[in-house]
Amino acid sequence: MKNKKAVIIVVAAILVCLALLYHCVPIESPMPLWLSVLPPIIAIVMALFLKEVISALFLGVLSGTFIMALFNGQEPGTALGSGLLRVVDTYITGSLFDFDHVTIIVFTLTIGGMVKIISANRGMQGIVNWLLRRAKGPRSGQIMTFFMDICIFFDDYSNTLMVGNTMRPVADKLKVSREKLAYIVDSTSAPVVAIAFVTTWIGAELSYIQEGIDVIGIDASAYSVFFHSLKYSFYPLLTLAFVLMIIHSGRDFGPMLKAERDARLKEDFCSEKSDNVEQPAHSIDALVPLLTLIFGTILGLFATGYDASVWHDSNLDFFAKLSTTIGNANSYTALIWSSLLSLLSAIIMTLLRGSLEFGKIMEEMIEGFKMMFNAVLILTMAWSIALVTKDMHTAEFVSEILLKLSLSPVIVPALTFILAALIGFSTGTSWGTMAILYPLILPASWMLCQDQGFSVAATMPLFYNVVASVMAGAVMGDHCSPISDTTIMSSMASGCNHLQHVKTQMPYALTVGSVALLIGVLPTALGLPSWLAFVVAIATLVIVVRFVGKKV
Repeated sequence: MKNKKAVIIVVAAILVCLALLYHCVPIESPMPLWLSVLPPIIAIVMALFLKEVISALFLGVLSGTFIMALFNGQEPGTALGSGLLRVVDTYITGSLFDFDHVTIIVFTLTIGGMVKIISANRGMQGIVNWLLRRAKGPRSGQIMTFFMDICIFFDDYSNTLMVGNTMRPVADKLKVSREKLAYIVDSTSAPVVAIAFVTTWIGAELSYIQEGIDVIGIDASAYSVFFHSLKYSFYPLLTLAFVLMIIHSGRDFGPMLKAERDARLKEDFCSEKSDNVEQPAHSIDALVPLLTLIFGTILGLFATGYDASVWHDSNLDFFAKLSTTIGNANSYTALIWSSLLSLLSAIIMTLLRGSLEFGKIMEEMIEGFKMMFNAVLILTMAWSIALVTKDMHTAEFVSEILLKLSLSPVIVPALTFILAALIGFSTGTSWGTMAILYPLILPASWMLCQDQGFSVAATMPLFYNVVASVMAGAVMGDHCSPISDTTIMSSMASGCNHLQHVKTQMPYALTVGSVALLIGVLPTALGLPSWLAFVVAIATLVIVVRFVGKKV
């Protein structure tokens, strides 16, 4: 009854707001850009209010299509009707027609099928048993999760799905909350992938940076700029340190503290059970598919990015050749190949073991596909609202606010970090945020420094700081956003309620983000050495954990 009343109140509030919009805002073309922030705000607020993300995302998309129809000259009633139709025929179908999105869906479904098979053949139980013999309690289980994330550093999607699914039963046995598991998975995957040299992100990052460099016309390679910017990548590095602090201290705060205490108090924490408990658990039945996924992805990246001229260039060392190859690779194709091979290896291992009949294997695989349907639906709606924000130029509006201000160059890195976080939060995509901001902010920051008489030597540290702040802010915004695809996949793989994951992770992300901004980004722009900023920032986080956090 309470949920029904909440829905009625929310829908009524939206209708009242839209009516006020119609009567208070001049309906003329072009649409005022400030209206472009309404769809993501509505989606996020409704998700937190209704505690249900799919309907919230739908309302966000609908509000965007309604506003666009209204400013195309339609009457309110007609605009609402046509907007409703455009949700499906333009934005949902548009998000599904994107090759990269379809690849992620197929990858997700295939991983779901593989995980269900290795759970049914007891291979996953074998891995769990092996890990449990080495994990003495919640702390060691969380440390295992962290280092598994670090090891799978080459791709965030593979990282979240593999580590989340593998460690979920271990976390359940050790009475670690699924919220905590989702936090460790989510807050380790993107930061490590963003700063590592050989990842599926590096090609996109370098291409975005290169666009900005080309406008400026400076004599520097994108890879060199990326390398120099790493010492200013405060949020990703501090997030990794903070995850370890939280794990080692045994302390938590905010909603995570309650989630962890509730998990410890449960006598029999719910975990997936295999129907074939009479079958012996052989870890090899799960290890082969999982290792096939890891090495299949690496080989796929190498195969799709290989260029003979690069490997025959004597001026490049091995590391530079490898980074170039991975940067040029088609990560989505590599993921499709590796997930298919992983699924096939799971089927073959199960048949060779004779633990399940072929018909039963197919049933389990289909059940695995079904298990992923909710996540696919949420991803589709998240992509749909991202398309709406693109058509309404949300990111451009937020960017223009910064670019129109008269600023001191030393303030630009901090404002860039905030701006990237806001765009990442609003759009739910780190890559999209970087694609928008790098070509805009890099030339603007460079020209601002030159206009105010900065020498090239004085400009370069600020420039590197801005480069790092775009990426770092994008990752932070992505961590806080309930419409982020990696946030959705982390909660899904960890078996955690999506909104609970967002609710428990956000205080930690905001804490690290605030320290990164106030002790890292801003002071280093004023001249503080980056190594000293890292020392002070880590000490500050230790104090926060010690005096704000409480023992679970």
